[in-house]
Amino acid sequence: MEQTRPTPGRARATLIWIVVLWAAFYASFSLVRPLLLDDADSVHAEVAREMLLRHDYVTLYANGIRYLEKAPLLYWSMAAGLKAFGAVGLTGPTASTVAVRLPLAFAVLALALVCESFARRMFRSRRAGLYAALILLSSFGIFIFTRITIPDAMVCLWIATGLWCFWRTEEIGAHTSSQPHSSREKLRDEWATRIQWYCWGFAASCALNVLTKGLIGVVFPVAAVGIYLLLTRGWKRAVARVKALYPWSSLVVFLAIAAPWHVLAGLANPTQGDPTPFHFVDGHWQVPLPTDGKVRGWFWFYFMNEHVLRYLNLRVPRDYDTVPLLVFWGLCLVWMMPWSAFGFKAAGWALPVRTEKWRSQFRRHDLPLRLRARLLLAVWSGFVLLFFAFSTRQEYYVLPAFPALAVLGAGWLAWVDHYRPRRSEKGSKVVVTAGMEHEEALRLVKAGQAAIHATEVMLIFGALFAVAAAAALLHPHTPSGNVDLAALLSEHPGAYAMSMGHFLDLNADALGLFRLPLVIAAVSLVGGPLASLLLRKRARPMQANAAMAAGAFGFLLAAHLGLQTFAPVISSAELAEKIRPLVRPEDMVAIHGEYESGSTLGFYLKRPDVHILEGRSSNLWYGSFFPDAPKIFETPESFAAKWTGPQRIFLWQSLTDPPNQLPAVNGPAYVIAKGGGKEIVSNQPNREPEH
Repeated sequence: MEQTRPTPGRARATLIWIVVLWAAFYASFSLVRPLLLDDADSVHAEVAREMLLRHDYVTLYANGIRYLEKAPLLYWSMAAGLKAFGAVGLTGPTASTVAVRLPLAFAVLALALVCESFARRMFRSRRAGLYAALILLSSFGIFIFTRITIPDAMVCLWIATGLWCFWRTEEIGAHTSSQPHSSREKLRDEWATRIQWYCWGFAASCALNVLTKGLIGVVFPVAAVGIYLLLTRGWKRAVARVKALYPWSSLVVFLAIAAPWHVLAGLANPTQGDPTPFHFVDGHWQVPLPTDGKVRGWFWFYFMNEHVLRYLNLRVPRDYDTVPLLVFWGLCLVWMMPWSAFGFKAAGWALPVRTEKWRSQFRRHDLPLRLRARLLLAVWSGFVLLFFAFSTRQEYYVLPAFPALAVLGAGWLAWVDHYRPRRSEKGSKVVVTAGMEHEEALRLVKAGQAAIHATEVMLIFGALFAVAAAAALLHPHTPSGNVDLAALLSEHPGAYAMSMGHFLDLNADALGLFRLPLVIAAVSLVGGPLASLLLRKRARPMQANAAMAAGAFGFLLAAHLGLQTFAPVISSAELAEKIRPLVRPEDMVAIHGEYESGSTLGFYLKRPDVHILEGRSSNLWYGSFFPDAPKIFETPESFAAKWTGPQRIFLWQSLTDPPNQLPAVNGPAYVIAKGGGKEIVSNQPNREPEH
């Protein structure tokens, strides 16, 4: 009969460390600088700003056009931030930037606390809880992808919260079954209400996730639970277990939270006109494109186009790229560094398939709770990684697996902490394994040695990075600090459809402008693993993990400084600040190319009416076919006619990416501002700014 140890409470020191580290890296300098970036970062912020401007919290709008592809929860939270800051008069560029970034920052804090609780409960170890929070807060992927206002950190939070609720039902079930038979019925009655609340919590988390990211918000947690139940119970007992988890009342809770917005969004955005029907040609379905006034409504676009067709790589418009599968999986190691060094060993610990005892228990569906905990984490992370093997992928799609990987890695590290080599009287090394079974002790010895080897691998990697950084800093053509970074980059336009594509433009000349970030990164990647290795060899594992975390946080600081240096290339915020005193309400602000290329202009100039020259595509494309779409799309001919008119025009355009040539206009063009490979030209010379 399985016995369960009591769960230790959260130590006050753990809570303090979590809050301090979160505040230092997620709620301080990273909220302020750099300002918002072009593309998704500022487009999403502008959607939240226009939500307040229109007082419409059902249909999302970007630049005055229906923005139907996203779920609303992230935008509601950013709009709440802008509203709260505006209520106390904080409406400037910096305050607005902080307001839209705060929701994701708080999501990371909540996620760290959930993962701490998850690990502490699963492994009955305060140390495991602390490690889980440290891994999550210091991992490169969580940090870098919360520098952009995308909802994936919230997705991680809701998945982790939902599965935490499910795991509490497993703990209660194990505790009940471990009691004498005469006491079980009484315990079941006592715990029934609590289990019901946990089931409703799971349903609510799924619903909030659907409102954050769409259908994967329910697919991921439900699939993880379903596969886990099948593997641990077989299909008959799995069905019985589902029936015991209040499925119908949980469904009511889910629908009560998730359904209203979906229904209202569908009613507010019906099909317009008579759109072209689907065609089946040469064995394939062809998706017809919309035309002005003839466009399918929200239900088709959101569910079919943005979920089904996107997954199948058939979404319209085809304005995105996909990361190769092996690169996608490999990037998981990058986003989890330095903790990914322990990842393969932790995976083997979660699924010890070479162990006859584990295989026997697995076949009999008789795994004890502590082994089922590891299995759940493996199923959770594995399903996410495999799910995107059959669909289009962006670099950050792996993030929903991170909480599981962090908790699993924390459990493995806490277990390895029991590896304490000592010197015997004869001078040989022995390991203290009191109270352990022989097989468990042997596995622990191997794991402890593996942890040392993994740390050595990270040290070698850090040394190689330091050598490369030194070579870049000693490059004979290292530029001075006042050079425009954009002038030094190599262009890889084919990669720009990916979220990190612009960083592939960096070359040896450009890296010379990243002196401080390179030095901090090199010191962190060498110093952290080196200190960790020395401490681990001296049988001080907790201090060794703290040293590794310190190196990881140092690397995050370097990454942030590097992003700040690179920001002028991928943000037009500085250009917006330069022209903001000059722009009057009656003036036209225009972008030459896609709206996303210079979208920070709309947010920081507070203009929901930016005109688009030769750029009717991407996020504004579908909504532009609705009859009420504003007439903001310009052709070279219409733009040339307006250029010579009395209205002053401020035109943003790239100096490198096409279209980067001013169309033929009968009149002068004045360069008003320039920087980061972009410029703003006007049909009228500068005038004195209004005071």
